[in-house]
Amino acid sequence: MQEIEYFYAAHSAFAYLGSERFMAIAAAAGRRIAHKPVDLRRVVAEAGAVPFGRRTRAHAEYFFGREIERWSEERGAPWIGRIPTHHAKDIALPNGMLIAGITLGLNIDRLAHTLLEAHWRDDADLADRSSLAAIGQRAGIDPSPLLDAALSTEVQAIYQANTEEAIRRSVFGSPTYFVDGDMFYGQDRLEMLERSLRSPYAGQWPRP
Repeated sequence: MQEIEYFYAAHSAFAYLGSERFMAIAAAAGRRIAHKPVDLRRVVAEAGAVPFGRRTRAHAEYFFGREIERWSEERGAPWIGRIPTHHAKDIALPNGMLIAGITLGLNIDRLAHTLLEAHWRDDADLADRSSLAAIGQRAGIDPSPLLDAALSTEVQAIYQANTEEAIRRSVFGSPTYFVDGDMFYGQDRLEMLERSLRSPYAGQWPRP
């Protein structure tokens, strides 16, 4: 089955907003989602972006306020109306949980969506093992093997490899999708991604 590559992080607001729509598009096109969770903070830094903590209040309120507010309504994706309480915590554990699921041969589509939803709708702490266990159960997956492996050397090596690949391929934010090598950044490009599955756009990426 052909794939759509999906670079994102388990705590990403805009990955959450586009998650259900993206998965519906992939299913309708008969494409498998190749999940590639990344260390988003490193990806953003490597791209040369100013960390969000150093941006103006107006920028933060627009980007993490008004934009999310509108897209939440547009996509039918409820949110808590603010940055989640635990958003600044380390994200290696939830991203590792997703990767562990892949290494165990599981379809993690539902788990990925449920993690994002729990963080942005329910204010879940994605750095807390008990919270992740409950989320895994809600997604219909036994969470224990995934959480036991999430911080293992093997899984964290894949996590770093995903991050390095993202940087090498000019990914600069979450979510980023690749359809047959063509890059689409941001869930606001999902309608363009959908069209590309029917009729690819002219030109190519990366540029020759």
